[in-house]
Amino acid sequence: MQSQIAQHLQCRHQPVAIVFTDDKPENARQFQEGKWGCVMFMLAAAVKGETVAFDNRTFGCQGGGTGLGFGNQYKNFAGGEEGFKYFLSTGNDQWEAGRQAGEKVKPYLRPEAYHHFMHGERYVKTPELVGKFIDSLPMTEVPTKYVVFKPLAEVDETADDLRVVIFLGNMDQIAALTVLANYGRGHNENVIFPFAAGCQSIGIYPYREAERPEPRAVLGLNDISARVYLKRMLKDDVMTFAMPLALFKEMEGNLAGSFLEQDTWAQLQALAS
Repeated sequence: MQSQIAQHLQCRHQPVAIVFTDDKPENARQFQEGKWGCVMFMLAAAVKGETVAFDNRTFGCQGGGTGLGFGNQYKNFAGGEEGFKYFLSTGNDQWEAGRQAGEKVKPYLRPEAYHHFMHGERYVKTPELVGKFIDSLPMTEVPTKYVVFKPLAEVDETADDLRVVIFLGNMDQIAALTVLANYGRGHNENVIFPFAAGCQSIGIYPYREAERPEPRAVLGLNDISARVYLKRMLKDDVMTFAMPLALFKEMEGNLAGSFLEQDTWAQLQALAS
């Protein structure tokens, strides 16, 4: 499947598709079971042309499992869901069960990861507020065994169950995508930017949007940790712009005659080159 939008935007990185399937693609890259990994590593691999697969045992980390749609994996975090609440906020050194969990996981964590586990990432003010953050997530159980990332250009429209299309763009390209998402709607709140893990912004939030009569796009990568990982892999400063298939087709259909064919967009591209 080709994208005229990507061509007009002159995207440095090719769009990535999220496909649901019960069959693992041949030669698909996959995390080892029980081994930590960030979904952003696999997103970068798909951007570079690889096909990657996840199942409910190979999603890399609990946040990744949750974000990809394998249910509430925070329950399986060290110290349980409470351990995650302290990890994302003030740190597990703040409660006895957290300190005990820290001793158990210390041999398996890098010093930086252990520091974050014990002293908190400090992305949310209190553990109680992390609980509200978890409750607000659109938890999903995907209907297939695998969630697959692959280049959009390799999608077979007649065979693949394509659910989400992800663009990675600079600020000019994100601005253009935002305008195009609103272009044919008649109202102006067709892109959301939730506070979420990087994987949640390309997974469970677009999955939820697919159920709406007029699905919205999801702007992502306000996750500071995910930005670190992805920037190391791509050597670029980008945001994600994820859309359910229906919105992708709508935006592709609206390209002809739009601002993307006019001189203002051409001027902006010239200034960036």
